[in-house]
Amino acid sequence: MDGEQSSGARDILRGRCQGAQRTGSNMIRIFISSSFTDMSVERKVLLEKAFPEVRSFCRSLGLVFEVVDLSWGIRTFPYGDHEVSEIFLQEIQTSQKVSAGPAFVGLLGNRYGHRPLPHLIPEKQFEVLLSKLSKNPEAVQQLQEWFRKDNNSVPPTYVLQPITARFPHYNDLRPEVAKLHDDDLLSWHVTESQLLQLLRSAAAEAETAGDITAEQKRLFYSSGETCPPAWTCPKACPFGPGGLTFPASHSVTERALEEGVWKDNCQMSALLFVREIPRQRMKNGAKRLAKFMDLTADGLLDAEAQELLTGLKSRLYATSKKILNLHCVELNRGSIDPKRKEHAEYLDSICQQFISQMTTRISEAVKLAGEDRRKIWGSTEEDEEEFDWVVEEARQHTIMAAELSKSLQGRDGLLGKICLAMWESSPVHHSPLVVHGAAGMGKTILLCKLAQEMQGVLEAKAVLVIRLLAANHPQRPSINHILHSVCLQVCLACGLAPHPLLSVSSHLELQRLFQNLLEEVSQQGNTLLLILDSLEQLADQHQAHQLRWLPTDVPPNVHLLVSMETTSELFASTRLRLGAAGNLFEVERLSRDEGQQIMESHLQAAQRTLTREQKDAVLQSFHASGSPLHLQLILSAAKHWTSFTPTTQLLLGSSSEEVMSQLLLKLEEKHGKELVGGALGCIVLARRGLMEAELRDVMSLDDDVISEVYRYSLPPTPSLIRMPPILWARLKQDLQDQLEVQWTDRVAMLAFSSRLLSEVVKARYLTPERQGWIHRILAEYFLGRWSGRLKPVALPGLTLLLSDRKVPPQPLWFAPGLANVRKLQELPYHLLHAGLWEELRQEVVGTIMTELSVLRSTKAPAQKGASMFLSGGSSDSPCPVPPVDPVSPGSVCAGSAEWLYCQSRVCGVSSLISDLDQCSQYMDCSETGLVREALVLMKPGLDILSGHMDRSVFYSELLARLSSLASTFRTVIGRLCSQCDDWLQTCPEPVLIPRSTFLQQPGGALQHTLTAPHGGVLCLAVGAALRLLVTGSAGGVVAVWSLRDKHLQQVLQGPSAAILSVKIIESSAHCLSLAADGSLRRWSLKSGQQLFCIQEAGPAGSAPSATRLQVSEQLLFVHTWMQVKVWKSDGTEIHSEDDSLVLGVLGDVVVSLHDLDRVRIFDPVTGSQTTVRLTRSLTPVISVSSPKRGSIFVVSEDGILHQISRTGQQTVAEFPRLPSLFSASEDEKILIAGWERTLSLFRICGDSVDGFLELQHDDEVLSACVSPDSRRVVTGAADQLIRIWSVTTGRLLDTLSGCSAPVTSLLLYDHLVVSASSAADSVQLWSLTYDPSHKPLPHIPAGSAHSAVTRDGDQVFYVRHQNQREVLSWNNRTGQSGSLNGAQAELRIQFSSDPTRFCPGFVSERLPVSAEVSCLELAQQKRLLLCGLRSGTVLIYPLAWPQETLCIPPPEDLAPVLCLALSSQESLLAVAHWDALRLFQVATRDGFPAVEGPLATAPLSPGAPPSHMALLPDRRLLYGTAGGEVKLHDFGVGVSADLQPHSSGVTCVTASNWGTHALVGSQDATLRLWALDPVALDHTMEYQGLFFQGVLCAAFADSDRFVFTGSQDRTIKVWDVASGKLLCVQFVYSPVVRMLTFRNGFVGLTLQGRVVQEAFRCPDRVEPDHNPLRNIKARYRVTSREKGGAGQRTCSSDLQDFNPAQFSLNLVSMLSSRPSSACVLL
Repeated sequence: MDGEQSSGARDILRGRCQGAQRTGSNMIRIFISSSFTDMSVERKVLLEKAFPEVRSFCRSLGLVFEVVDLSWGIRTFPYGDHEVSEIFLQEIQTSQKVSAGPAFVGLLGNRYGHRPLPHLIPEKQFEVLLSKLSKNPEAVQQLQEWFRKDNNSVPPTYVLQPITARFPHYNDLRPEVAKLHDDDLLSWHVTESQLLQLLRSAAAEAETAGDITAEQKRLFYSSGETCPPAWTCPKACPFGPGGLTFPASHSVTERALEEGVWKDNCQMSALLFVREIPRQRMKNGAKRLAKFMDLTADGLLDAEAQELLTGLKSRLYATSKKILNLHCVELNRGSIDPKRKEHAEYLDSICQQFISQMTTRISEAVKLAGEDRRKIWGSTEEDEEEFDWVVEEARQHTIMAAELSKSLQGRDGLLGKICLAMWESSPVHHSPLVVHGAAGMGKTILLCKLAQEMQGVLEAKAVLVIRLLAANHPQRPSINHILHSVCLQVCLACGLAPHPLLSVSSHLELQRLFQNLLEEVSQQGNTLLLILDSLEQLADQHQAHQLRWLPTDVPPNVHLLVSMETTSELFASTRLRLGAAGNLFEVERLSRDEGQQIMESHLQAAQRTLTREQKDAVLQSFHASGSPLHLQLILSAAKHWTSFTPTTQLLLGSSSEEVMSQLLLKLEEKHGKELVGGALGCIVLARRGLMEAELRDVMSLDDDVISEVYRYSLPPTPSLIRMPPILWARLKQDLQDQLEVQWTDRVAMLAFSSRLLSEVVKARYLTPERQGWIHRILAEYFLGRWSGRLKPVALPGLTLLLSDRKVPPQPLWFAPGLANVRKLQELPYHLLHAGLWEELRQEVVGTIMTELSVLRSTKAPAQKGASMFLSGGSSDSPCPVPPVDPVSPGSVCAGSAEWLYCQSRVCGVSSLISDLDQCSQYMDCSETGLVREALVLMKPGLDILSGHMDRSVFYSELLARLSSLASTFRTVIGRLCSQCDDWLQTCPEPVLIPRSTFLQQPGGALQHTLTAPHGGVLCLAVGAALRLLVTGSAGGVVAVWSLRDKHLQQVLQGPSAAILSVKIIESSAHCLSLAADGSLRRWSLKSGQQLFCIQEAGPAGSAPSATRLQVSEQLLFVHTWMQVKVWKSDGTEIHSEDDSLVLGVLGDVVVSLHDLDRVRIFDPVTGSQTTVRLTRSLTPVISVSSPKRGSIFVVSEDGILHQISRTGQQTVAEFPRLPSLFSASEDEKILIAGWERTLSLFRICGDSVDGFLELQHDDEVLSACVSPDSRRVVTGAADQLIRIWSVTTGRLLDTLSGCSAPVTSLLLYDHLVVSASSAADSVQLWSLTYDPSHKPLPHIPAGSAHSAVTRDGDQVFYVRHQNQREVLSWNNRTGQSGSLNGAQAELRIQFSSDPTRFCPGFVSERLPVSAEVSCLELAQQKRLLLCGLRSGTVLIYPLAWPQETLCIPPPEDLAPVLCLALSSQESLLAVAHWDALRLFQVATRDGFPAVEGPLATAPLSPGAPPSHMALLPDRRLLYGTAGGEVKLHDFGVGVSADLQPHSSGVTCVTASNWGTHALVGSQDATLRLWALDPVALDHTMEYQGLFFQGVLCAAFADSDRFVFTGSQDRTIKVWDVASGKLLCVQFVYSPVVRMLTFRNGFVGLTLQGRVVQEAFRCPDRVEPDHNPLRNIKARYRVTSREKGGAGQRTCSSDLQDFNPAQFSLNLVSMLSSRPSSACVLL
């Protein structure tokens, strides 16, 4: 932002709305003006041919095209309320206000149109006219009968009475009263003519007498002069305010042209089409031309109308040539016949002119808007400014608040109290100010008024931030969005740097950022007023209604005001959080006097008043509630009361609900119940509101509405049936005070101005059946089911009628890169709630099912409605509903992968996940759940891209997560993967295509990963009754998680020392934490407050296993072997001792050891003690307490298990080993002991302990727990696996893989396993009842010390950090671990009681080696595994002969092997030691491999050992060092050459397959591509990303055209060898540590332990503007050698303002410790 735009944006961000206007529109709204019958053929052909073309054009520009043709669908206006002209003019004004381009199209033929009588005549003028008719009493009487004086108008006005007041059958279209209706029509025509003549004669006489001016007289005659409209210049009207606005002789058509063409120079937004009939043949009589010409009431040609028409056309020809299209056409038998050639050409000419001129005007308007037009609606190509959205949001709320503040009357006292409280609290810390009251009491308007008042009081640099949370009802805003937008607005307004990861922060992080930001603003010296209105409207996500996000302590100069309903849950939470210190202000009911003051002010503003009786009735009705909303509703109706309106017709009620119900009843009487209920029901049920055009379309699809509209008359065109637009226009006018327009993405949406009205509409109209019906209509509309198709309807008295409803098509894409946003927003919601789940699967998830039985599921929200739809209708339905048609092929193609990408790209992946969540509530489809889980796993990466991800990124990640499930789940996932792969295979840009699942896949036992980045998790505790999980971390943080919704509720920050132990006290909802610095703290789990802290409760610096925290009903204990301290529950210390060896605590007593043979049992409360001498001396190693049994079990150094009871009884028994893990089951019937790789279970029977089960593991057992029913035992080991065993049989029931670190903590809770690691900052929740068919494929442990993989990816060899003296093999196809010296790897599959569940056992023989392995290499062709050892030995294992081993002995100095390298033909082997390089030959003798040599040895200079190397075909060795040196050694001649060094350590050296090139990479992400014959540096490729730049591995493609690299930044990059250009970057969540060429791609191995298999597709020609970094925050530069010369050329990526430092170090730390996105799952 810069210049004037920047200044305006800053004012908006600071809350200054002076001059702020709503931003531009994305709508083209056209009003069509014509007479009813004259241009009906032209209007019809425009509707059928021209409008769809222009609509498509607008959609391609991201614009909404809407046509308002109030003359369509009816032959004349059968309404007697004289509102037609006013409605026409209002709709024209709306179009001019809303449209971003053309707004008016006039169609003028040979009919001038109806000239209505004036609806209102000022009192003085009318009485003058009456006086001139005093000699004609009948005329006076007739005028007085039809014009009644309204004293409620200011000044008084005479009002033309409704036609039905004298002619009751005028509107009655029932067949049985047809004659009466015709009589009334004729009578009114005669009466209307008579009244007009009387007014004209009286006006002429008055002008002659000088009582009125000539200008006033002309208003009743045929002059073209007009009076400025009353709504623009009321004082200029000759008759005064409220008088005539157009000449009485002007038709509605001319008035529309005046408003749409000539007023305010509107010609540039208008188009005109004029039709002339050159030779009118009257010989056949005027009646034949009645459709095209004006006739008098007696059937003669209306000469005056023709004169007026001629004058109108002359004016158009003179003033509007640029916009006028003139056509001459001869009638055929008095009509326009589209079948005649000349008429067809005429109509086609009109369509072509309309399309051409309209599209040109629209294009010009778009171009003129230029920079003012924000991101095109639905575009996936354009990027908006980073903060545009928050400026627009601030603008909307600020303007809305300013408008609402104008309507506040009274409340001065309450405003004063709030302002005083703000003034007093400004210099000090204080609590938020809370405004509360009943619904409808005016809290929102009060806060808006307060905001405007405070702007005048606060200094100019003060910032106002206001959010009206009910502004977009029925949508409920997320608290995360509110915190995000508020933080961003405050930062931008105060000149603070926004947090770089604000958009992807978790709820707790946003909460902390919000509170820290308030402190920062305060310290900066700025004044901030933050208003959050209607907190009860927040979506209850992240437990927002508990208000944990709301700070209780607000810093100085910051004012936080919130409002809520007194009866809401939030108010109770607020009082609980704020306590007695809370600043609570109640908005009470209004008094009668305040109500009267508001009434008088409201009426004065409307230039109205009421009779005394009416005022009393209003105040009496209002006094029952005292609600401003109630009064507002009454006054909204009272504006239309005349002084002669009977009291029985007044809209009154004792409550807001009653007034609204009466309003709906009156609307039904006037407009019809089906129309009112259908229209309002659609607005209520629409997910994000409806545009007017959508509402008219949807109503046209509602057969109930159509049947009501055409109950007594046929549609003008039976083959084309729509609801006449005038019907909605009339209803909208009557609802103008209850409807509001909400602008979203510059598109106007209809909504109710009151939430209460939505509830009343629901209660009155939306039965379950009706809800289902409306949802179905909306779903079919957004499906586009009836676009271009005939829809059946049964009109009264007719058989089934097929007709075109002329609704637009609904493709997923309007144009390339331009999505149908409305379809994405609405369709899934309505399909789900209509019970159309088959279509939902086809559109959103992509499966095709044949059975429709699921549609009858009782889980449907609209059960009855859905079943009615499927059965073809109900008995009382006027016509059966047609069966559900299968979705068209186009819809199916638009479903699945394309839908998922489109919705996540345009609406955000959170929107897509939310839709799938709703689906899961009603649809029993496991595949849908798996797709949803995959999207949750993808969400963090997509959020970091801020939604700007390419289709290739989205599809490739879906494939990398779901491809292994495709064969099992063919219906949805198989189809989805096929679509992704098909698109990637035809992608026009370079792309990597996954050929295996190498990212964490959905499904399986892992349900949630809870992450709080505060270091490794050291301890866990679960509160079953509270459903809370409490964790203690190495970073000194206690995290509290809800096990209901898996959200982080509290972060209890104490010392920086590690948390050793946590305990939950469920009775009081408290928890205890013991830290490594010795401090003991008690916390409230509800408020998060620290209740007390005891320093030096334990020894500082203790390890988790050395210090224990135990809790009894009354006491708290902290003890080590050498010390015990005891406190009461309130923190009062009652005992401390450190002169004995503490064995444990039993209940309230301490058991300690003295002199190795005496045990003291001491009660710290009473001071009593008992001493027992042991039968055998005891040197304790580990102990565990059994409070229920009243015993302590102690294992001594001599291998004896001592059981000591509280009464002093003791037993001893031999114990097999000294355990490192020692615990008891929950029921204390089983003792658990673990040592190394064995876990033993002992049954406790009375005084005896009997071992009954030993469970062998592949690695050290670190944790274990037994289920409450003692049927299963769960173990965690150092190999990052969780195993589930049967306690009764000892069988391995399941193995859970997916942990990223050794499992050090385990708990069981409600069929869940809770696991954690001291080496990871996340807690994982695993289901014990998951579907085994979803089980993810296992992989080798993460973070292996060394690894190698076969070229096809089938087998992996690895060495673990925990034990580097053994090498393991892994069959990647079967998930099998095997030994290298056995005949074959062993796989044990064991079954539980459920035969459908299976799990591979990872137990096998191992290959021990004499020294630690230092490197691994694999000869792919010769099938040899080479292991370099730290002893200097190289072991070679022929994979074809598992029993054999070859050995290359170490050098004399036993220098360790640093790295190995094989030549491309695998005939030579280079071995690097600290001090020398050795070259060996790998040969084959009698079919058995053999190694000869060394063929050559090269000494190395001290301090520069090789770190990585590649052996070239001609016995040259290219290697790099940790210092960055790069050398080329020729073993043939014994000469070394130095190549250009790197500035940091070399991490990768790779030779091409054909030996023509080599790639050298280093820690600073610099790559150098060398040509080898001759040696020359071709390219230097430098890459700057976010973090961890270093290159880890590389592989050349088969053809050597491309080179693949894996880097620390967790990306795979593809480079072009010829040019050095970067072609493709793919984020894979974990660094790739090994790479091998395979077919047209590569095989790799990630640090996470997963095998990556990908193909690379590159088009023959890459476009010059191809940007591989558009989805990555990075840049690169390539410096290349000019071929055939010494010069250099440089190319670089064009990424403006790139600054890797803008991303916080917290993210760097977070990502460096997280191997996959699972860490941020939920």
